[in-house]
Amino acid sequence: MTAHDVVDLLALLGDAGIQAWLDGGWAVDAALEAETRPHDDLDLVVALDDVERLQAALAGRGYVVARGEPPQSLELVDPEGRQIDVHPVTFTERGDGLYRMENGEDWLYPAEGFTGLGGILDTPVRCLTPEVQMLCHTDYPPHRGSFDDVWALSHRFGIPVPPSYRRPRESYRLRTP
Repeated sequence: MTAHDVVDLLALLGDAGIQAWLDGGWAVDAALEAETRPHDDLDLVVALDDVERLQAALAGRGYVVARGEPPQSLELVDPEGRQIDVHPVTFTERGDGLYRMENGEDWLYPAEGFTGLGGILDTPVRCLTPEVQMLCHTDYPPHRGSFDDVWALSHRFGIPVPPSYRRPRESYRLRTP
């Protein structure tokens, strides 16, 4: 998934009236306003109510559902193998995004996380704030890519590194595409 792909897909969704926030590796790069590593997918947070329109918009680009279904996450892939991981949320009255995980439990994206702005190829994009991105990284075991993401966010934005990321870099498994 290239930077040009991301900007193009976000424009497509914007034209369809769908608000999407970058999550994962592209959210980190958007917040840093620099591409720090190759990305094999694009993680998006969108309102559950917009998932059907999102799927229709992306179908025009050849994307089909490869796995999952709302209200949980779903993966869409195109004929070229590009993958989009969609994390649907239901917004609470406070503005938090309630996300239903695959294990059936709920995870809450804090409302303030949806105020993030970044840039990809000099294009302004919505992304989760660095603080919420850091919070998201504490929910799974670290690996090399997430290690680099966490330390880059900490360095740039002064956010404390979670304890699980304080081991030497060499102890993280390599991310495979």
